[in-house]
Amino acid sequence: MPIARWQQQFENYLIENWAQDDKAHDVAHFRRVWKTAQNIMEGTEADRLVVLTACYFHDIVNLPKNHPERHLASTQAAQETLRILETHFPDFPRELYDDVAHAVRAHSFSAAIAPQTLEAKVVQDADRLESLGAIGLARVFYVSGALGRSLFDSDDPLADRRELDDTQYSVDHFQKKLLRLPESMQTEAGRALARHNADFLVGYMAKLCAELKGDYLQVDEQVLQRFKSQA
Repeated sequence: MPIARWQQQFENYLIENWAQDDKAHDVAHFRRVWKTAQNIMEGTEADRLVVLTACYFHDIVNLPKNHPERHLASTQAAQETLRILETHFPDFPRELYDDVAHAVRAHSFSAAIAPQTLEAKVVQDADRLESLGAIGLARVFYVSGALGRSLFDSDDPLADRRELDDTQYSVDHFQKKLLRLPESMQTEAGRALARHNADFLVGYMAKLCAELKGDYLQVDEQVLQRFKSQA
Protein backbone atom coordinates (compact mmCIF):
# COMPACT_ATOMS: atom_id res chain seq x y z
CA MET A 1 0.00 0.00 0.00
CA PRO A 2 1.38 3.48 -0.84
CA ILE A 3 2.69 5.43 2.15
CA ALA A 4 0.17 8.23 1.54
CA ARG A 5 -2.66 5.71 1.86
CA TRP A 6 -1.32 4.47 5.21
CA GLN A 7 -1.10 8.07 6.38
CA GLN A 8 -4.72 8.74 5.41
CA GLN A 9 -5.90 5.58 7.17
CA PHE A 10 -4.03 6.52 10.35
CA GLU A 11 -5.47 10.03 10.30
CA ASN A 12 -8.99 8.71 9.74
CA TYR A 13 -8.62 6.30 12.65
CA LEU A 14 -7.37 9.00 15.01
CA ILE A 15 -10.04 11.51 14.03
CA GLU A 16 -12.79 8.94 14.55
CA ASN A 17 -11.48 7.14 17.64
CA TRP A 18 -9.03 9.29 19.58
CA ALA A 19 -10.49 11.99 21.82
CA GLN A 20 -8.18 14.22 23.87
CA ASP A 21 -8.01 17.90 24.84
CA ASP A 22 -4.29 18.64 24.53
CA LYS A 23 -4.00 20.70 21.35
CA ALA A 24 -0.22 20.64 21.55
CA HIS A 25 -0.37 16.88 20.93
CA ASP A 26 -3.17 16.51 18.42
CA VAL A 27 -3.42 15.06 14.92
CA ALA A 28 -1.95 18.27 13.47
CA HIS A 29 1.10 17.69 15.68
CA PHE A 30 1.46 14.14 14.33
CA ARG A 31 1.19 15.46 10.77
CA ARG A 32 3.91 18.06 11.38
CA VAL A 33 6.23 15.51 12.99
CA TRP A 34 5.80 13.23 9.98
CA LYS A 35 6.54 16.10 7.59
CA THR A 36 9.70 16.97 9.52
CA ALA A 37 10.70 13.30 9.66
CA GLN A 38 10.50 13.09 5.87
CA ASN A 39 12.98 15.97 5.58
CA ILE A 40 15.33 14.38 8.10
CA MET A 41 15.40 10.92 6.53
CA GLU A 42 15.69 12.10 2.93
CA GLY A 43 18.52 10.23 1.25
CA THR A 44 18.71 7.61 4.01
CA GLU A 45 17.61 3.97 4.11
CA ALA A 46 15.11 4.52 6.93
CA ASP A 47 11.92 2.48 6.62
CA ARG A 48 9.29 5.10 5.82
CA LEU A 49 6.36 3.01 7.05
CA VAL A 50 7.99 2.49 10.45
CA VAL A 51 8.70 6.22 10.74
CA LEU A 52 5.23 7.20 9.56
CA THR A 53 3.52 4.88 12.03
CA ALA A 54 5.63 6.01 14.97
CA CYS A 55 5.05 9.67 14.06
CA TYR A 56 1.28 9.19 14.08
CA PHE A 57 1.05 7.13 17.27
CA HIS A 58 3.94 8.28 19.45
CA ASP A 59 1.62 10.32 21.70
CA ILE A 60 -1.40 8.02 21.57
CA VAL A 61 -0.93 7.83 25.35
CA ASN A 62 0.02 11.31 26.52
CA LEU A 63 0.32 12.16 30.21
CA PRO A 64 0.60 15.80 31.35
CA LYS A 65 4.12 17.10 31.90
CA ASN A 66 3.50 17.34 35.64
CA HIS A 67 2.13 13.78 35.90
CA PRO A 68 4.19 11.54 38.25
CA GLU A 69 4.26 8.75 35.63
CA ARG A 70 5.12 10.99 32.68
CA HIS A 71 8.30 8.98 32.05
CA LEU A 72 6.20 5.86 31.43
CA ALA A 73 3.90 7.41 28.84
CA SER A 74 5.92 6.44 25.78
CA THR A 75 6.11 2.80 26.85
CA GLN A 76 2.34 2.81 27.35
CA ALA A 77 1.98 4.49 23.94
CA ALA A 78 4.07 1.75 22.32
CA GLN A 79 1.85 -0.93 23.83
CA GLU A 80 -1.30 0.87 22.71
CA THR A 81 0.14 1.38 19.21
CA LEU A 82 0.66 -2.35 18.76
CA ARG A 83 -2.85 -3.05 20.05
CA ILE A 84 -4.31 -0.59 17.54
CA LEU A 85 -2.28 -2.01 14.66
CA GLU A 86 -3.31 -5.57 15.46
CA THR A 87 -6.98 -4.71 15.99
CA HIS A 88 -7.64 -2.05 13.36
CA PHE A 89 -4.88 -2.49 10.76
CA PRO A 90 -4.54 -6.25 10.16
CA ASP A 91 -2.70 -5.62 6.88
CA PHE A 92 0.13 -3.81 8.65
CA PRO A 93 3.34 -5.91 8.37
CA ARG A 94 3.87 -7.68 11.70
CA GLU A 95 7.61 -7.84 11.09
CA LEU A 96 7.67 -4.06 11.63
CA TYR A 97 5.97 -4.18 15.03
CA ASP A 98 9.17 -4.21 17.10
CA ASP A 99 10.75 -1.32 15.19
CA VAL A 100 7.59 0.77 15.47
CA ALA A 101 7.29 0.07 19.20
CA HIS A 102 10.92 0.98 19.82
CA ALA A 103 10.60 4.24 17.89
CA VAL A 104 7.53 5.17 19.93
CA ARG A 105 9.20 4.31 23.24
CA ALA A 106 12.43 6.14 22.42
CA HIS A 107 10.88 9.41 21.21
CA SER A 108 10.21 10.70 24.73
CA PHE A 109 12.60 13.12 26.43
CA SER A 110 11.42 12.15 29.92
CA ALA A 111 11.69 8.40 29.25
CA ALA A 112 15.43 8.76 28.46
CA ILE A 113 15.45 5.67 26.23
CA ALA A 114 18.33 5.76 23.73
CA PRO A 115 17.18 5.16 20.14
CA GLN A 116 18.86 2.08 18.67
CA THR A 117 17.58 2.24 15.08
CA LEU A 118 17.75 4.88 12.37
CA GLU A 119 13.95 5.07 12.36
CA ALA A 120 13.84 5.76 16.10
CA LYS A 121 16.50 8.46 15.74
CA VAL A 122 14.52 10.15 12.97
CA VAL A 123 11.29 10.12 14.99
CA GLN A 124 12.99 11.40 18.12
CA ASP A 125 14.61 14.29 16.24
CA ALA A 126 11.42 15.17 14.39
CA ASP A 127 9.39 15.25 17.58
CA ARG A 128 11.97 17.34 19.45
CA LEU A 129 12.05 19.88 16.65
CA GLU A 130 8.41 20.63 17.50
CA SER A 131 9.74 22.19 20.72
CA LEU A 132 11.92 24.70 18.86
CA GLY A 133 11.29 27.62 16.51
CA ALA A 134 7.95 29.42 16.12
CA ILE A 135 5.92 26.27 16.71
CA GLY A 136 7.91 25.47 19.83
CA LEU A 137 7.39 28.99 21.16
CA ALA A 138 3.62 28.67 20.71
CA ARG A 139 3.54 25.21 22.27
CA VAL A 140 5.57 26.07 25.36
CA PHE A 141 3.22 28.89 26.30
CA TYR A 142 0.15 26.80 25.47
CA VAL A 143 1.31 23.98 27.75
CA SER A 144 2.47 26.34 30.49
CA GLY A 145 -0.86 28.16 30.41
CA ALA A 146 -2.72 24.88 30.74
CA LEU A 147 -0.58 24.08 33.79
CA GLY A 148 -1.13 27.54 35.32
CA ARG A 149 2.50 28.65 35.15
CA SER A 150 3.62 32.28 35.00
CA LEU A 151 5.01 33.59 31.72
CA PHE A 152 8.31 34.80 33.19
CA ASP A 153 9.94 36.45 36.18
CA SER A 154 9.77 40.14 35.26
CA ASP A 155 12.57 41.08 37.68
CA ASP A 156 14.93 38.28 36.63
CA PRO A 157 13.70 36.69 33.36
CA LEU A 158 16.92 34.76 32.69
CA ALA A 159 17.38 33.54 36.28
CA ASP A 160 20.68 35.36 36.79
CA ARG A 161 20.02 35.70 40.53
CA ARG A 162 17.93 32.60 41.24
CA GLU A 163 17.64 28.94 40.33
CA LEU A 164 15.88 28.08 37.08
CA ASP A 165 12.37 26.80 37.74
CA ASP A 166 10.29 25.90 34.71
CA THR A 167 7.53 24.55 36.95
CA GLN A 168 6.88 28.20 37.86
CA TYR A 169 8.10 30.31 34.92
CA SER A 170 7.53 29.38 31.27
CA VAL A 171 10.60 31.18 29.91
CA ASP A 172 12.83 29.23 32.31
CA HIS A 173 11.98 26.17 30.18
CA PHE A 174 14.10 27.61 27.37
CA GLN A 175 17.31 27.29 29.39
CA LYS A 176 16.19 24.26 31.36
CA LYS A 177 15.49 22.14 28.29
CA LEU A 178 14.84 23.73 24.90
CA LEU A 179 18.23 25.32 24.22
CA ARG A 180 19.86 22.01 25.12
CA LEU A 181 17.95 20.07 22.51
CA PRO A 182 20.33 20.69 19.56
CA GLU A 183 23.12 18.76 21.29
CA SER A 184 20.75 15.83 21.88
CA MET A 185 19.79 15.40 18.23
CA GLN A 186 20.57 12.01 16.75
CA THR A 187 20.99 12.94 13.06
CA GLU A 188 23.02 15.57 11.24
CA ALA A 189 19.92 16.97 9.56
CA GLY A 190 18.15 17.15 12.91
CA ARG A 191 21.05 18.99 14.55
CA ALA A 192 21.20 21.57 11.77
CA LEU A 193 17.47 22.27 11.99
CA ALA A 194 17.59 22.36 15.79
CA ARG A 195 20.41 24.90 15.92
CA HIS A 196 18.59 27.14 13.45
CA ASN A 197 15.33 27.00 15.39
CA ALA A 198 17.01 27.37 18.77
CA ASP A 199 18.46 30.66 17.51
CA PHE A 200 14.87 31.83 16.95
CA LEU A 201 14.13 31.23 20.63
CA VAL A 202 17.29 33.09 21.60
CA GLY A 203 16.09 36.03 19.51
CA TYR A 204 12.79 35.95 21.37
CA MET A 205 14.60 35.97 24.72
CA ALA A 206 16.68 38.96 23.59
CA LYS A 207 13.56 40.85 22.51
CA LEU A 208 11.76 40.00 25.75
CA CYS A 209 14.64 41.25 27.88
CA ALA A 210 14.82 44.49 25.90
CA GLU A 211 11.09 45.11 26.30
CA LEU A 212 11.25 44.43 30.04
CA LYS A 213 13.82 47.25 30.18
CA GLY A 214 11.40 49.53 28.33
CA ASP A 215 13.08 49.30 24.91
CA TYR A 216 10.54 48.13 22.36
CA LEU A 217 12.60 48.89 19.26
CA GLN A 218 15.72 46.84 19.94
CA VAL A 219 16.87 43.46 21.16
CA ASP A 220 19.27 42.85 24.01
CA GLU A 221 22.56 42.19 22.21
CA GLN A 222 24.17 40.77 25.33
CA VAL A 223 21.49 38.10 25.50
CA LEU A 224 22.05 37.25 21.83
CA GLN A 225 25.77 36.83 22.34
CA ARG A 226 25.34 34.90 25.56
CA PHE A 227 22.95 32.27 24.27
CA LYS A 228 23.53 31.98 20.53
CA SER A 229 26.85 30.29 21.17
CA GLN A 230 25.01 27.72 23.32
CA ALA A 231 22.24 27.09 20.82
